[in-house]
Amino acid sequence: MNLKKSALLFVFALASGKAVAQNNSGVKTENFLKELATNGCLCIDSISTYNKSKVDLAKDVSVCINKQASALQMGSKIMKLNDQVKNATEVDRKQEVNIEMNLNEDSKEYKKYYYELERYMMVNCSSLKDKIASNDKVNIKSYSDDKKAASWYSKGLDESKKENFKKAAEYFEKAVKEDPEFAFAWDNLGLNYRRLNEFDKAIAAYKKSIAIDPKGTMPLQNLAIVYQYKNEFQNAIDTYQQLAVIDNQNPEIYYGIGNIYANNLNDPEKGLENMCKAYTLYVEQKSPYRTDAEKIIGMIYVTMKKQGNEAKFDAILKANNISQN
Repeated sequence: MNLKKSALLFVFALASGKAVAQNNSGVKTENFLKELATNGCLCIDSISTYNKSKVDLAKDVSVCINKQASALQMGSKIMKLNDQVKNATEVDRKQEVNIEMNLNEDSKEYKKYYYELERYMMVNCSSLKDKIASNDKVNIKSYSDDKKAASWYSKGLDESKKENFKKAAEYFEKAVKEDPEFAFAWDNLGLNYRRLNEFDKAIAAYKKSIAIDPKGTMPLQNLAIVYQYKNEFQNAIDTYQQLAVIDNQNPEIYYGIGNIYANNLNDPEKGLENMCKAYTLYVEQKSPYRTDAEKIIGMIYVTMKKQGNEAKFDAILKANNISQN
């Protein structure tokens, strides 16, 4: 069989290097996917989060995934071709074969490979979620000019990374005592209180941060999560809606509300309506958290199907321009 490659395909063959060569030697698809995911994860690891919005971070992450998704598409097609060759007749092997690459990022074919890699990386690349969850977008009172407060804050971050949450909280307490207007210190204090299951203290810390910076989105988002831990679901919904006033394009709002309705308030229809909004925004913003919304939508489908509401499920998806294919 003669293999005819376009120039574009040849470029990607060179770029993918070792991965494609290994697949031509018969390495399983799982190993190929793992290698590409590792490359993508290293790329994501190098992304700076300082003073970037979540949307900008998601775009940077998407660039890293895109680089590997193209190689995944090419490698998958070559492996499929190799399987065809093994099963081909002698006459078939003499036929010329073209391998075409679809690099249109909005196409269904391209998204198939992109989403396959993204799902794998959401499970196997810790850097991916860490980067997307980071909050280094700086406002006027985010940081402190007080050297002592900044020093305590830095020590708190170090302990938090080591998962020494009690010690981290102690350092953040010292930071806000030194500078009561240090918003990021209050945010991190609340986060570590939450990790210590001291939910009332976490709520107080987040509310202090919000009072300092009413447009701070992260403390509002985390406050809603703490209310969920306390089973105060209406308070959580109200907080998400407060966040929507500041940033109605934040998919976490609709994901949070949808999750509460679906899993806590036994209202799968409202859960689905909100989760569809979250899913759409995640896709538009190229956020890998799309996969989380995808899982909840699948769970809601099972629930609504059992209730005999499959037609309603389809109607809600259609209203949000989401295809089930």
